[in-house]
Amino acid sequence: MTALPARGLRIGIAGAGLLGRLLAFTLSRAGHRVEVHDPAEGPEARGAAGWTAAGMLSPLAELETADERVFRWGLRSIALWPQILGALPAPVEFQLDGSLLVAHREDAGAARRVLDLLARKAPAGHAAQPTSTADLARLEPALRGGLHAWLLPGEGRIHTVQAMAALAAGSPGVDWHWGSPVSAVEPGRLMLAHGPVGFDWVFDVRGVGARPQLPVRGVRGEIFWLQAPGVGLRRPVRLLHARYRVYLVPRAPDVVVVGASEIESEDRSPVSLRTTVELLAAAHSIVPALSEARIVHSETNLRPSLPDNLPSIEVEPGRVRINGLFRHGWLIAPGLVETALNAAFGAAGEPGAEVIR
Repeated sequence: MTALPARGLRIGIAGAGLLGRLLAFTLSRAGHRVEVHDPAEGPEARGAAGWTAAGMLSPLAELETADERVFRWGLRSIALWPQILGALPAPVEFQLDGSLLVAHREDAGAARRVLDLLARKAPAGHAAQPTSTADLARLEPALRGGLHAWLLPGEGRIHTVQAMAALAAGSPGVDWHWGSPVSAVEPGRLMLAHGPVGFDWVFDVRGVGARPQLPVRGVRGEIFWLQAPGVGLRRPVRLLHARYRVYLVPRAPDVVVVGASEIESEDRSPVSLRTTVELLAAAHSIVPALSEARIVHSETNLRPSLPDNLPSIEVEPGRVRINGLFRHGWLIAPGLVETALNAAFGAAGEPGAEVIR
């Protein structure tokens, strides 16, 4: 992924979410001594937002709320994921067959506004492709007829739960310290319950746990897993609606993940009745066969978000801080890690303080 320094550095990582696991995987395989500290009880504890995501890899679709830097990180990450997954000890479901934007006929105006926004923000050569009724039926037979639809080539999905587990298992020699919260991350040291511990470099990827050092907040997200044998959805699908965006993401063999709620709240309580009714009704409105699906799992978590909802990388000698992934985590994480490591180690000599937004 990047040019790393000579082997043998002692690296401390605060946070064992998606970014922490990617960093541990990359740095340990490069021959560095890596310690990861996290308050979770173990590697399968679902406190990190990475567990709760559906795993859509949609750089063009995300331009609705993001900027071109997020788009570029997304493209780079889509190129990096196969390399990462190919080195893991367990298979991870990963597809790049494109994604679909769809809208009911009565929401055509709202959809057109989104498509116009994407067209203005996307670099040349990247555009949603209008899809005819016949082509939509061929691509996704499970979708209701009569929908407006657009294909976004090159987009896809990753199985987030499989990837989180495989990244932890595939990081040789990493010392995972579970039940070990980090109260502060300073250049060259982590502040642990028993006192400071020194390292050559430290990485702060604690998400909402980075407060008060960073102005990060949690944005509540809620998802459902539906067991839907025979539905046969193949690609991620986003329903464009005047009030909300609903996504459906298939997972083998017969699960469909439904989500999209984005609530300015740090409440981690179970999924609300309103979300249940709105999201599942919207999903059923475009995939009628979901009427017989079974709700096998629901989950809430907090997406770490900075005031502008965009990611930030801060690099100074001895410390790197990455935060603010918002709802783009699986889309951009490999690209963010590559950028951060290049900023820290890519040039000769010690870097000065740098903020990459």
